Amino acid sequence: MALPAASSIDPQSLRAVLATDCGSTTTKAVLFERTPGGWRQTHRGEAPTTVEAPFEDVTVGARNAVTEVEELSGRRLLAGDDRGVGSLRFRRPASDSDGIDLYVSTSSAGGGLQMIVAGVVRSMTAESAQRAALGAGAIVMDVVSIDDERRPHERVARVRHLRPDIVLLSGGVDGGTESHVIELAEILLSADPRPRFGTTLRLPVVYAGNRNAAEPVGKLLADRFGYRVVENLRPVLERENLGPAREAIHEVFLSHVMSHAPGYDQLMASTSVEILPTPHAVGLMTQAAARQRGTDLLAVDIGGATTDVFSVCAGVFNRTVSANLGMSYSVSNVLREAGIENICRWLPFEASRARIKESLRNKMIRPTTIPEELSDLLVEQAVAREALRLAFRHHRMLAVGLKGVQKERTIAEFFSQEGPGGSLIDMMNIGMIIGSGGVLSHAPDRRAAALMLLDAFEPCGVTELAVDSIFMMPHLGVFSQVHEKAALEIFERDCLVPLGTSLCPVYRRLKPGTPVLEFDLGGRGQAGILKAGELLRFELKPGEESTVRLSPCHRQVDIGAGPGRPLETRARGGHAGILLDGRGRPLAFEVDPAGQVMANRRAMEAFGLQEP
Repeated sequence: MALPAASSIDPQSLRAVLATDCGSTTTKAVLFERTPGGWRQTHRGEAPTTVEAPFEDVTVGARNAVTEVEELSGRRLLAGDDRGVGSLRFRRPASDSDGIDLYVSTSSAGGGLQMIVAGVVRSMTAESAQRAALGAGAIVMDVVSIDDERRPHERVARVRHLRPDIVLLSGGVDGGTESHVIELAEILLSADPRPRFGTTLRLPVVYAGNRNAAEPVGKLLADRFGYRVVENLRPVLERENLGPAREAIHEVFLSHVMSHAPGYDQLMASTSVEILPTPHAVGLMTQAAARQRGTDLLAVDIGGATTDVFSVCAGVFNRTVSANLGMSYSVSNVLREAGIENICRWLPFEASRARIKESLRNKMIRPTTIPEELSDLLVEQAVAREALRLAFRHHRMLAVGLKGVQKERTIAEFFSQEGPGGSLIDMMNIGMIIGSGGVLSHAPDRRAAALMLLDAFEPCGVTELAVDSIFMMPHLGVFSQVHEKAALEIFERDCLVPLGTSLCPVYRRLKPGTPVLEFDLGGRGQAGILKAGELLRFELKPGEESTVRLSPCHRQVDIGAGPGRPLETRARGGHAGILLDGRGRPLAFEVDPAGQVMANRRAMEAFGLQEP
């Protein structure tokens, strides 16, 4: 039975909404209610996800999480004695004390949506295909292209080894050469990869390439795969058309993939609108928040195995997933990619490299353990900084303008390192950074979370910092399809924990101690001069705002209005207050390890995290 479109539901009729997120390990349920003071998140519950043996039914974990919400709220949600196996049945519509009007859900259980993407040229159509898959909430298992430097038999062996949910095949502009995309189809046919779920399921292949090649590619693949043709995602070199491919991926995910996953047919029968992949829902909420605030926005979710980065820059949405960077299952990958010296450069004490390596490897073996001593917590936060920095570097590489486009260049662009196809992310335009994941959302001190975001992302100019309190963005993202205004209201009131506003002048090569910026934070006696290499913090509580006046001390210093130009703006408070970072961009580190330890101690003292 087809579910009603989200747009067909009257948002004004809603009083109580239940949302679940079926994660890889935990299923989280939250209750949204319309109160006299507006929409609020009132109660939440969680339970282990049950997609694997012995239950092999995702609805069991969802029901357990909903039952906890019932117990905490005193509101009866499940209909009758629905405590056994089978579809979830809810009391509808909502009354003052019972039932709900709407049930929505997201899912990343079973590893989420996993895909292989293929395109003719890696830096052009294959990159566009990767953006389409990531934007649809997928983990990209491999990117295959004609120019990826692997031999044909190596590509075949790699694709055959993987077990994706969907393959996205692209390549060529409309009316262009057909032979290369047909060659990609032949590689797929030779590999004959098996789908992850369903012994009788034909692996879905979404074709979004040269429309002239759709028929010959279909003749090769249609008998063996679930073949579907959509509009070319790169119809001409100058334009990307990712929407149709993303919509097709979502539809195929629901109709072919999730229907074969354990218990998802019952879950889909219970929801009021279509289930979304968890990252896709987070992306929807990120875009809604950027629209509401009218600014570029950056969000990150750092988990045990992966780190997802989301951005909305100049109206363009991008998402990347670093599937090998995490805080527990993948912590050894962070150690390998970042290196022990880069991890130790964030510590405020001299540390044994061998001991830290040993503790991180133990964390990978026992991923559910938490730090026992303060030194262990500081090591974990140092690892988080490097994981975030690596994931953000990966994100900037993919969040780029279209490559292969011919255009005239100005003298300034000629000397620019970015050039055509350069990163879309300009940190000076990022108005807000949102962090989520245990190491950020559940940091023992909110000021430590602010310092981690400051160190990892190196914001420039004026930037608000916040964390997602309980990783509610997936629930709000799927709810926003029905009632965006209510979702944003809950997002601001109950999801975001404001950390404060960072004021970060950009400069290069100023001697430590040199005056960088004159500041006046609202006439409270909080005025002075920020010096090069200095970190300052001033209290400004959540909910408070202050006018700030900033004047560069040198012509090269830029605080957001242009080099050497003063700026007057509003700063919002938070648990960390107003943060002035005079360390320059990019961050420079002491050559002497002992000197870097002292610099880290001074930073922690400035944030009130360590006694002077």
